[in-house]
Amino acid sequence: MAKPNKPSELDDASLFRNTVGEVTPLPEQDRILNLTPPRYAYLPDNKEGAIIPDILSDTFLENPPDQYCGNGISRQSLRRLARGYWPVQDSLDLHGLNSDAARLALQTFLHQALEQHNRCVLVIHGKGLNSKSGEAVLKLRTRHWLVQHPSVLAYCDAPAQLGGSGAAIILLRLNP
Repeated sequence: MAKPNKPSELDDASLFRNTVGEVTPLPEQDRILNLTPPRYAYLPDNKEGAIIPDILSDTFLENPPDQYCGNGISRQSLRRLARGYWPVQDSLDLHGLNSDAARLALQTFLHQALEQHNRCVLVIHGKGLNSKSGEAVLKLRTRHWLVQHPSVLAYCDAPAQLGGSGAAIILLRLNP
């Protein structure tokens, strides 16, 4: 059987190529590909049976600072933290958790980060845009808890690509 030569009798692919004609590929894009998949709400699972004491209080009189330097930490270290001098080694997303669950998840996450000798971690608490009251409850509480934690040396807003003011990048004390 001979192949049809009329355009109406050509198969779909040939018809498409005839209609479109010559094509040139698009130029290479300057995109940054996200190599690590995002981590979603972290629910702690305490497989080892280690008891993590609840040392963080929910009561605070004034709003916690946007940046924090513990005793003995220089402002230069805080600037280095904000500029990404230490790579983020792990992250925690608190979206969708209530205050009690977020406090427990944060304590467990910091405990595990210290066990894994992580120096710099990221906690995503959100900006409170979907909050009923219109304020960032988890943002305020998370930063209040970080000031209380004995292993937190410093924290600041994360860079824009990591969440901006909806996340905190944290420098941890590595115990010998």
